[in-house]
Amino acid sequence: MRVLAVSLPDPKGLTCFVVAPSLIPRRPGDRVKTDKRDAITLARLLRAGDVTPVYVPATADEAIRDLARAREDALSDLNAARFRLKALLLRNDIRYAGRANWSAEHVRFLARLVLPTPAQQIVFQEYVRTVSERTELLHRLEQELLEQAKTWRFCPVIEALQALRGVQFTVAITTVAELGDLTRFDTPRQLMSYLGLTPSEYSSGERRRLGGITKAGNGHARRVLVEAAKAYRHRPKISEAIQARQQDLSQAVRDIAWRAQVRLCGRYRRLLARGKHPNTITVAIARELAAFMWAIAKVQPLPA
Repeated sequence: MRVLAVSLPDPKGLTCFVVAPSLIPRRPGDRVKTDKRDAITLARLLRAGDVTPVYVPATADEAIRDLARAREDALSDLNAARFRLKALLLRNDIRYAGRANWSAEHVRFLARLVLPTPAQQIVFQEYVRTVSERTELLHRLEQELLEQAKTWRFCPVIEALQALRGVQFTVAITTVAELGDLTRFDTPRQLMSYLGLTPSEYSSGERRRLGGITKAGNGHARRVLVEAAKAYRHRPKISEAIQARQQDLSQAVRDIAWRAQVRLCGRYRRLLARGKHPNTITVAIARELAAFMWAIAKVQPLPA
């Protein structure tokens, strides 16, 4: 798959492209490397269309991406800290009988616990403290991400993407921060391939065999899209939260979001009726969800 690159400014007025070294074709057994030979080889490959330029984000775009990835790391650390705490309790046969973990009632339940030995109580308190610290860090990063997004050039696109079901602020900004301008992809199929959501294939002659998804490209954006796709297991509905997110958006964006709900919710039920595994269905929905996000980015203009 080919992705158009951003032309970088050059003092001499030349158009520059960045090419991934791992994607440059090389002949086996070629052990002579000089700058002149490399320049001639790159020129021939570029003329033949055999090199793939890569997307280079701007400095402001990369800064938002770093902040979004810091939030993702904080969430991963929080989940790991919670897992260690629950594992400690299970080893001591302590189970929470409430309805939801990490709710206010669950926190009060943890505050009343006393483990059998002083050593275990110290470990328990340290784990509880770690969970509290990671939770506060996650909230700080989310708040900072929300503030920084208000002045980002992709802010209109982030707001428009939230018209889709399951695409809340964190999903929208993570996707845009990782992918940049979605309209740089010529077709939705290119975006699906870049995200690694298309099935692998091994075909020969009349035999056609499809495997699991390629998982190529950006894994951060693929993960949040798969999480967002789980919302389409329910019937189509414009909830109060979605209405609030769509309030200041154009009618074209709202129409695309509704078409996405009707199609993806129906496709989820049809695949489930055919006996497909829920994980397989979710990935299929995420693949088509990326196409609807591309369509919204097309109709949502960016500020000049």
